[in-house]
Amino acid sequence: MAQEYIILAINPGSTSTKIALFDGTEPFATASIDHTPPDGGIWDEFESRLAQIRAKFEEIRENRVPNAVVGRGGLLKPLKGGTYTVDENMITDARANLQGEHAANLGCAFAQSIAADFGVPAFTVDPICTDEFEPVARYSGLPQIERRALAHTLNMHAVARKAANALGIPYGESAFVVAHLGGGISIGPVVGGRIIDVNDASSNGPFSPDRTGTLPLQPFIKLCFSGEYDAASMKKLVMGKGGLIAYLGTNNLIEIEERIANGDTKAKEVVEAMCYQIAKEIGNMAAAIGRKPDGIIMTGGLSKSDMVYNLVKDRVEWIAPMHNYAGEHEMLALAEGTLRVLTNEETAKQY
Repeated sequence: MAQEYIILAINPGSTSTKIALFDGTEPFATASIDHTPPDGGIWDEFESRLAQIRAKFEEIRENRVPNAVVGRGGLLKPLKGGTYTVDENMITDARANLQGEHAANLGCAFAQSIAADFGVPAFTVDPICTDEFEPVARYSGLPQIERRALAHTLNMHAVARKAANALGIPYGESAFVVAHLGGGISIGPVVGGRIIDVNDASSNGPFSPDRTGTLPLQPFIKLCFSGEYDAASMKKLVMGKGGLIAYLGTNNLIEIEERIANGDTKAKEVVEAMCYQIAKEIGNMAAAIGRKPDGIIMTGGLSKSDMVYNLVKDRVEWIAPMHNYAGEHEMLALAEGTLRVLTNEETAKQY
């Protein structure tokens, strides 16, 4: 009889936490836990969230005991991609919000706490801070500012693996441009299983449902010093109040598509402009590969939209064949990364 591997995956977000129980890579129980948005920092809510996660886990686990617990990884120190054992150094850096405050910083600590309940290992897989840049990709044009490798790494690696498997190409020999299209947009070349470049979804690249992406620099400097905004409001303007929500008053693409169907030409033009920018960034990242990509992969919530997919496809499919893995695959990717360690396909990395 085949070995059973029960894996609990935990993916914390700003107002909810997703949990899933897998038998290998087959999910058999899932849940989403809503949280009250914190008044203070994310770590002020750690104990209350942990109690909710434990309670929900007890409801859904069917008396099955996990072999491992895995949490989404956040803004830790720069790391190579892979599956990491959670240790105290990782927890310390997560609690320090080392590269910034993000709900995913809680993931490794949740995993460690619940794993300790059962005496099993805790892991994290392809955290947001995964840094696989080529040296030339770090240059920004100003020595005081280095380009950062912060992206939707977990999902990008997962869909690149899927596409390589589907095409019968060893992951370590494949080359794709992956476009994660969600509330934030990350587009990068995944070459030999490494994300060698990517736009920082909080700072540049295409505009998205609520982020501005790259802005014309001189007008932006003028706006910063106009006296109308302080630093906090400028940050909110470019990451929270930009993109679709700035142009159309909503970041809900379903609502926007309904407006377009009812003849809203402005909404149509804005969506076309967003897709135009996505296509341009795909072209940029294809050039970074240095050879014809094996494919262009679209993923994330926006890629569920036929309108978005086709507008982008029409501009870039001449570069390489298109693959659409719509939605997010983060929970499965957490389980897959953990299973590779449990079955000795990979060795867990140390933080």
